[in-house]
Amino acid sequence: MTTTIQENGKQLIAFFEGRLDTAAAIPTAEAVKPLMEAENKEIILDCSKLEYISSSGLRIFLSIRKDAATHGSKVLVRSINADIRQVFVMTGFISLFEIE
Repeated sequence: MTTTIQENGKQLIAFFEGRLDTAAAIPTAEAVKPLMEAENKEIILDCSKLEYISSSGLRIFLSIRKDAATHGSKVLVRSINADIRQVFVMTGFISLFEIE
């Protein structure tokens, strides 16, 4: 699992690549800390190369959303595949996030 963050003006874009499972959750949570501390930014979670997300990964996404709201930032999830979309639908995350 690889997580890369790029800053583009008022945007922070996190690129997730691989499987965001329980084993990858701790290093991924550490990698996304800058997103959780960002103030007044548009945070984009780019999932175009994310193959799988577990409940641990969903918790990370939820934490990003919660912390972003407290810092005046907005979260957008981009490019989820059909399997991850199904997980978002089944868990109700589809209504918690703006998905592009």
